[in-house]
This record gives sequence, structure tokens and C-alpha cells, in this order.
Amino acid sequence: MKVKVINHSNNELPQYATPMSAGMDLRAFTDEPITIMPGERKLIHSCINIQLPEGYELQVRPRSGLALKHGITLTNAPGTVDADYRGDVGAIVHNLGTEPFVVNNGDRICQIVAKEYVKIEWEETDSLDSTERGEGGFNSTGIK
Repeated sequence: MKVKVINHSNNELPQYATPMSAGMDLRAFTDEPITIMPGERKLIHSCINIQLPEGYELQVRPRSGLALKHGITLTNAPGTVDADYRGDVGAIVHNLGTEPFVVNNGDRICQIVAKEYVKIEWEETDSLDSTERGEGGFNSTGIK
């Protein structure tokens, strides 16, 4: 799928690390290092703008290595970039670790994954089909 992109940064465009990778790493664009203290969150810009085809979203997801090694995640993971959004693709980076985390220009801060979606149309009713699970929610099917 072809996606139009404008790169306002001095970083390379996101790319797949291996032929079977689902996500591409998005790089931070910043004039100076950004320090994120433990418990703090900051919006990190990429300075990349995209135009997705209708019926697709771009999901912004944490990188597993940053999560494991530094406690770095994304507050609204996965974030959604809608097909009609034309602004900067950024990431709300949250430091759940115990040490300050520094983001430098060009650092790979998150992953982006293009996903197809379907629109739903509500059909109001007075009842739903029953299932074995019923209305059970959080942990209703047990732990093991």
C-alpha cells in the first residue's frame, strides 16, 4: 500500500527492520535532548505527516525493548492516527521506570503499524443473543 508522506525532520523515514516486521520504528525529532523523569509523560514529535487511504488507521505502539529496559511506554497505547489526520505523527511517551530517560533526535521512540478497519452501524434492539459467558466481564473466565 502506498502512503503519501512529508518528512519535515532530518531523520530517515520509518522502515521495516526485517521482511516480516509488522511495525516500523518512528524516530524522535527534537532540537535538543528531552528528559522524561520517572512518572512523567511528554509528547515527542516525529515531524512526519502522512496521508493514509480511507479505511486504514496508523497505530502508534510502544517498543518492547524500551519497555523492558527502561520502563518506557506510550500513555494511550495504541494511539490512533486517523486517515483524515494530516498533522505531526507524535507519541505520548511515559516513563514508568525509576531513572530519568533522555530522548535524542533520531532515537527510535515507538512503532507504527498500519491497520485496516471496518465501520460499524448501530442496530438498536431490546435483547442480545445469549452466550456461555453472558455478561461476565473482568476476570469472569478465571485465572487459569
